[in-house]
Amino acid sequence: MFALGCVVLAIALCVLALCIWNALAWPAPGLPGAPQDEGAVSVLIPARNEASSIQDCVESALAQGDIAVEILVYDDHSTDGTGELVAALQTRDARVRVLQPMNLPEGWCGKNFACARLAAAARGQWLLFLDADARLRDGAIARMLHEVKSRNVTLLSCWPGFVMSGFAERLLMPMLNFLVFSIFPAPLSLFRWDASLGLAHGACLFVERAAYARVGGHEAVRNEIFEDTRIARVWRQRGERGICLDGQDVVRVRMYGSFAEIWRGFRKNFFPAFHHAYVFWIFLAFHAVVFLLPFAALLLLMIDLQVAFPWIAAAATVLASRLVIAWRFRQPLWPALLHPIAEVALLSLGVTSWWRCATGRGVDWKGRQYRATH
Repeated sequence: MFALGCVVLAIALCVLALCIWNALAWPAPGLPGAPQDEGAVSVLIPARNEASSIQDCVESALAQGDIAVEILVYDDHSTDGTGELVAALQTRDARVRVLQPMNLPEGWCGKNFACARLAAAARGQWLLFLDADARLRDGAIARMLHEVKSRNVTLLSCWPGFVMSGFAERLLMPMLNFLVFSIFPAPLSLFRWDASLGLAHGACLFVERAAYARVGGHEAVRNEIFEDTRIARVWRQRGERGICLDGQDVVRVRMYGSFAEIWRGFRKNFFPAFHHAYVFWIFLAFHAVVFLLPFAALLLLMIDLQVAFPWIAAAATVLASRLVIAWRFRQPLWPALLHPIAEVALLSLGVTSWWRCATGRGVDWKGRQYRATH
């Protein structure tokens, strides 16, 4: 147990080093030094039963000024009045337009098809795909346009800041940032163009229209539930340059509003995010051994402090990594101290997502079933 503890400690220290690197060296979009081209960007919002959030989302896009030539909303068969709310906004500002839905073709995921339809109807040189629960900050589009031009890239995803309310959200949502930035070298992705270093958050995806067409757009990932990072990797595979930056001062999002929504939301894309089942199980084993076992081992080994020492150090290192990521994203620090609880929830969620797919039940989201075989 002592030798295993030393190995786990060494791995945890490497994770901590990566978290510190990400926290200190991963940039945010810069501020433009001069006014940007007006009328250059189409804001595209797929919306399915988003009546509680769509108005604020559209209004945050309108507040960007004339740089947003149009705000198109695809009303994806909503039954809660989403389309009517957008139609009311349309009467107030001619830039707003609601697109009526088509039947979802076989082999497509709903959001991907909605994004493809929006892109086909857009006329801007640049396309900003925005989730309905996202809110742009002042000057957000100008900052994104400045960044893609200064860095000479054709895709920019801004990793959003998470708006959280309630115990469950504050406990579990920070795990998304920890999950990604404890294994992903974000600064390295800005100067190496390997497809494996593609990263995106679907809440905010800013792309050049011509490059989007060259890559194949959302049709290239039409059946992917985990479409955002997948399109970022396809982008690089097909010779385009795409990056992800810290966008918490550019866009904010409240992804889920309750424990049940968090569970359903991440269940739908946890296992499908992995193209190979063995990679999924390696990922779960890594989390179980490095990020959870040190805390469990403490309960068994406190009677022998010499044997327990590497496990104590490993647990402290994991907590330090959590605190670094929480500090970087300006999130409360106390959830890091409850890390074992959140880690158990993460592992349970992963197994549940796998089980539903393995048994043919599939995963569901907003009334649609995916990966179901019966």
